[in-house]
Amino acid sequence: MTQAPSLPITHGRDSSETDSTTSTRWRDHFLDALADTSNVTAAARHAGVTPARAYDTRRRDAGFAHAWNRALLEGYENLEMETLCRLRFGSGKDEPKADIANALRLLALHRSSAATQKARAYAERDEQAVLDAINAKIETMRKREAEARRKLNHRRKRDAADAVMTAQPQALDD
Repeated sequence: MTQAPSLPITHGRDSSETDSTTSTRWRDHFLDALADTSNVTAAARHAGVTPARAYDTRRRDAGFAHAWNRALLEGYENLEMETLCRLRFGSGKDEPKADIANALRLLALHRSSAATQKARAYAERDEQAVLDAINAKIETMRKREAEARRKLNHRRKRDAADAVMTAQPQALDD
């Protein structure tokens, strides 16, 4: 498992908080580190914020809370795969020694929350797929309607031109 680089924790507000675009930049760094470490304190240190700020942002911002949960699920899945790999193949002499018993204990403790997150992600993916299909059908219907209107207008113009052409010879004969 990769370790987040040790950066100093910024107490209070970030120096970048005056700029709204940079005041949220720490979130991406935090979420990446959270997925890598599954450790809020290490992720906050990596992002240059306090853990309290991360928790506060999670409480106030549903989108960030959702991303937080996805990052933790990714971390769980990473730990699961790393543990399986080490159990199957062992670890190389240059790799740090793994505490397999502790990893298995952590996986067991978080199995139900990970399963819940997986189910939510699957449901969201299904919901999004349905919405995408509906939007595609609506777009197709709009294109068909626009094409039908274009053809109707073209037919009306042609019929009007034909009516003018057929009416002109009668006017000359009178």
